[in-house]
Formats: sequence, C-alpha cells, structure tokens
Amino acid sequence: MTTEIRPPESPSSPEPPGRGVHSPGRAAISARHLRTDRWWVPQLATGLGLLAFIVYSTWRAFWGLHTSYAAPYVSPFYSPCLAANCPDMPGGADWALFGSWWRISPALIVLIFPLGFRMTCYYYRKAYYRAFWSSPPACAVAEPHAKYSGETRFPLVLQNIHRYFFYFAIVVAGILTYDAALGFRNPAGQWGHAGLGTLVLLVNIGLIWAYTLSCHSCRHIVGGRLKHFSKHPVRYRMWSFVGKLNARHMQLAWASLISVGVADLYVYLVASGAFSDPRFF
Repeated sequence: MTTEIRPPESPSSPEPPGRGVHSPGRAAISARHLRTDRWWVPQLATGLGLLAFIVYSTWRAFWGLHTSYAAPYVSPFYSPCLAANCPDMPGGADWALFGSWWRISPALIVLIFPLGFRMTCYYYRKAYYRAFWSSPPACAVAEPHAKYSGETRFPLVLQNIHRYFFYFAIVVAGILTYDAALGFRNPAGQWGHAGLGTLVLLVNIGLIWAYTLSCHSCRHIVGGRLKHFSKHPVRYRMWSFVGKLNARHMQLAWASLISVGVADLYVYLVASGAFSDPRFF
C-alpha cells in the first residue's frame, strides 16, 4: 500500500503580507509564542531592577552632594568631584576643574562615563532592550514591532562607542581604587584605620574591576587581531583570564551595579548621621 502525499491547498483568500516576524519568508505561526513557562518573569525582574537603580541614582546624583563624603569614605557617584561646590574631600582643590560657575550637581560630570559604559555594554543592551522595548521580549517570543533595523540607524548606532567608553571606565575604576585605599585612613588622615566602610569600598571596587575586565571590548583588546596565539603567550594567558570573566559578564554586571549602589548608600547613611562607621582597628 502506498500513501499519497498531496501538497497543501492554497487558501482561497490569502492574507496580505505582513511585516516584522510576519513578513514573507518567516515561519507562518499565528500564535505569538509556543512557550508554556513564565517567560515574562525575567523580563519583569530585569525591568524593575534597572528602574530601581535609575530612580535611586537620579535622586543621589541631584540631591546627594552634602552626603557624598563621610571621612574617609567618598561616594563612587561623586568621585572624583570636579566642581568647586564639592565637600571638603581629600584633594578636592586639585580636582576642582569646574569653578564656582558650575551650579548643578558635580555627579553629572562623573556619572556620564560609567553610565555610558554600562548603557552601551552588550549585556545591558540585551537587558533594557527586552525589559523596556520588548525587542524581543524573550527567546522564542515575537517582538511587537512591525520592523527591525537593529543598531544600524540613529540613535542606536551610537552603541558602537562602547569601546571608547571602556577606556574612560578604566580611568574611573583607577580613581575608585584610590578612594578605596583612602578608606584605610582615619578621619584625621592617618593610616592604620579599617572600618565597615573600608570593606564596603573594597568589595565594590573588586566587583567593578571584575565587571570592567569582563567586557567584550577588553577581551578583544587583549587577544583580538592575533593570528597565532602561540606567538603571543602572554596575551594568550591574559585573553584566557578575561575570557573566564566574560563568561560571568551578566552576573558581574548585576553584582557591580548593586555594589556601587550599596557603597553610595553606605556613605550617605554615615554622612547623614544615621549611624557611626564600625571600626575593626
């Protein structure tokens, strides 16, 4: 017995060609998705997490100048403080590149570089594209947009400056490392101090360095454009180390984002007199 296979019949009134995921050549699936799990939970959690940090950092950037320094701790949102209206921080006069004419928050001068680095980061692009723009909402879930141009047009084409923000991020991380070292001095400026704030700043800068070095741009700078790793053993070892960090780029992105917020919050609480910094020695 043979089975006759007939071609599918053409519909009598074909639908007009659509756009986006319903354009000709794409799989003709009427359902928005075939997933049965709660795919929207990670999207919602990511959106809420990013929104919470945006609200907190905006509040601290505009209205946190008077609580940005609690000797010997400096908030990472205000370091280095580049305006004359900064508190009496160590080396404040040396960093005051903007004179008394600068009336708005000094944090706006500093935050543009680490925030620019994070906003153009490959992982954060994925995070806020999905959470806020639904582009796409999740894997195997069709995006609601009629067309897709990717990052080839303005303003998303500006994402390509991520590699340049990386260099600024290295400078900022170096300055925050200096601030963490200052955490070993007491309010009088003498070395030999260690408090809970010292530990908070050390953990923060450790996570910031790990996140910065796990960047895809760093991985390319270290090991890119090489034809033979065997001829560059040092760069190969560096590339391998960065590659291991890169595999944890998402986790490091969230951990460093939380740690920088916690470090700023700790300085705020100490500076506002909510509690005194516990000393270890």
